Amino acid sequence: GPPAPVESPMEEPPPAPVESPMEETAPRAQRPRRSAGPPLGERVAALRARAARGAPRRSGGAANLLRPATVILALVALAFVWFLWAFFQPFHGDGTGRVVVKIPKGASVSDVADLLDENGVISSATLFQGRVTLAGKRSELYPGTYTLASGMSYGDAIDAISTPPKKRTIVISIPEGLSRAQVAPIVNDAGVEGDYMRLTDRFGDFVAKRYGAAGAKNLEGFLFPATYELPADATVKDLVGRQLDAFSDRISGIDMSYAESKNLNVYDVLKIASMIEREVQVPEERRLVAAVIYNRLKQDIPLGIDATTRFAVGNYTKPLSPAELETDSPYNTRIYGGLPPGPIGNPGEAAIRAAANPARVSYLYYVVKPYTCGEHVFSSSYAEFEQNAAAYNDALEKEGEAPTRC
Repeated sequence: GPPAPVESPMEEPPPAPVESPMEETAPRAQRPRRSAGPPLGERVAALRARAARGAPRRSGGAANLLRPATVILALVALAFVWFLWAFFQPFHGDGTGRVVVKIPKGASVSDVADLLDENGVISSATLFQGRVTLAGKRSELYPGTYTLASGMSYGDAIDAISTPPKKRTIVISIPEGLSRAQVAPIVNDAGVEGDYMRLTDRFGDFVAKRYGAAGAKNLEGFLFPATYELPADATVKDLVGRQLDAFSDRISGIDMSYAESKNLNVYDVLKIASMIEREVQVPEERRLVAAVIYNRLKQDIPLGIDATTRFAVGNYTKPLSPAELETDSPYNTRIYGGLPPGPIGNPGEAAIRAAANPARVSYLYYVVKPYTCGEHVFSSSYAEFEQNAAAYNDALEKEGEAPTRC
């Protein structure tokens, strides 16, 4: 058959087109961006921003839960600190005043706590019982009469009532110048057993006549004022014995020669000293007031000391009424001349010394000096006295009350 056709060169497939330099790929900047996303820096920044925005939302629930728990813990801590402070009472102090509490025999710790709480000695019966338990002294609270303080600490109160009776003491302070009637409540408040007024009407072996007081109706003037420390079971008899011993000891050291030269005995000196205690607030004036008394006695002028009338009527604080000033009593030194029948109180050593040795001056009068703290103006003539009294009355009328400045 005919030979197979031979492909002609003219019929060869056209060669693959070759890109011409003119058809080169567009520049890199003009190429369309791939869909891979923003640059890495922007993606990091976006992630950081999203994290910052999302953090509160993700942690908010936990924070809201923690906040009440923190407040509760803080309150619990404060309550615990308060309890410790109230329980142990650091820097509490010693309390104030004097509170006499009698703990009966057989009283339980609860009974004791209630007694102290009711009398204002402690602030909490419950905490007190806790302190007693902590101190291991539930079986060591002793019955008896105790002089405590208002608002004292639990520890001090426990120490006071857990001290064995043989080691306890009663401390009693008696101010100078007070009368028996004024001392009696102080003794009673201190828990000393006995009747002070009855016992001081007379006392055992004490011989008042050795001091010129043969006719004395009681021990007024001889009951030396001081601070006494007595056993816990001491009685009024013990206290009065100590006062009389103290008087005998002090009076033996005072020179009575000048008073004796004026025909005054020890009992007379005690009367003068008791008036000095009532009249004088400035120590330097003791001997001056004593001189006024001596000079008026010498000239037979009534003493006119209202403190003696106050003693007679028992009025120590309020102004004396006209009726009281006219009281018919030998203690009314406006009406009766000379010294009163007895002392009007119990003087201290300084007043006794002044009464035994007055200043050597001619004064007959004294008046309170206005706008001072109890100072007096002294004078030798009645005219001078009237001027001083008028100055005081003018100040009194101007102020509407006693013109004092303390």
